Amino acid sequence: MVQAQKRNLWVPTLAAGLLLIASASGVVAQNGTASPKPGEGVLIGLVTKTWTNPFFVKMQEGAAQEADKVGAQLQACAGRYDPDNEGQVTCIENLIAAGAKGLLITPADTQAIVPEIQKARDAGMLVIALDTPTDPADAVQATFATDNFLAGQYIGEWAAAKLGADAANAKIAMLDLAASHPTVEVLRDQGFLKGFGIDIGDPKIIGDENDARIVGHDVTAGAEDGGRTAMENLLQKDPGINLVYTINEPAAAGAYQALKDAGRDKDTLLVSIDGGCPGVQRVKDGIIGATSMQFPLLMAQLGVDAVVQYSQTGAIPSPDPGTAFHNTGVTLITDQPQTGVDSQDTTWGLDHCWG
Repeated sequence: MVQAQKRNLWVPTLAAGLLLIASASGVVAQNGTASPKPGEGVLIGLVTKTWTNPFFVKMQEGAAQEADKVGAQLQACAGRYDPDNEGQVTCIENLIAAGAKGLLITPADTQAIVPEIQKARDAGMLVIALDTPTDPADAVQATFATDNFLAGQYIGEWAAAKLGADAANAKIAMLDLAASHPTVEVLRDQGFLKGFGIDIGDPKIIGDENDARIVGHDVTAGAEDGGRTAMENLLQKDPGINLVYTINEPAAAGAYQALKDAGRDKDTLLVSIDGGCPGVQRVKDGIIGATSMQFPLLMAQLGVDAVVQYSQTGAIPSPDPGTAFHNTGVTLITDQPQTGVDSQDTTWGLDHCWG
């Protein structure tokens, strides 16, 4: 489990930096009065894709907690659904008018939002993408995210190893996110296919694969009802589907209900990405075979601290060496470990999950 150990060591290293900023706010002057917190007077905007997805709920909680620690003011906003680009545009316009110093955003439409992001930058904001890279990536000054391609690759490798020789005859349903194909969707989808051993063609394009094992792609809006509908659609196309990739765990929950209704839940392998506590519990219960765990709380904390530092020094975060983003880590969770695929079990997963 060499890779998993490296990831676990990396998180406390960053957390130490967070604690340093928080402890700086507790310094007491010689006259007995508390010194100002480093974030006092700093308005930070957080714009997520929706209010209801557990991943973004946890991100909002993490940002609020960190803002409180450092004395900053957090103004959160979200789209009505995923993807709601117009809703996010309105959020950004309101933050510009309010004089926010920084914008943390999970872009719903990774291309359409770019002009509005530029307006925020022109207004003097530090703009950081969380979880979902913009297209182009340099539309923002920094990105704090999971390596989403790797997250997909992990569950693809696990599924291939789990099926063994039967992988050659798999019938695969791809439950993606949205018709606009935001970057996070493309990365996860293509990562899964590569991990499973399928030639992905152009890694920036969904659906250009020429492999008969792929029954089809459908979109879920990252929601349970969307996952159920998409799974029903693909089962109509081929009732023999035996492997289902899902963009996230809410979509996986919906897909499972459709499979159960069709009497296919016992014969179909389901994999996903998120690492929320309900999703990890579904792995423990045998509903999801494996999931790639992300760390949204850390993304939000790092984003808040970066904006506070920017307000003080003008410093812009640098990406990890050899990448275009700060990697906040990913760990495969399963109770069915496979040779050659690093993973942690659900006991570990339930200790580290979110939501």
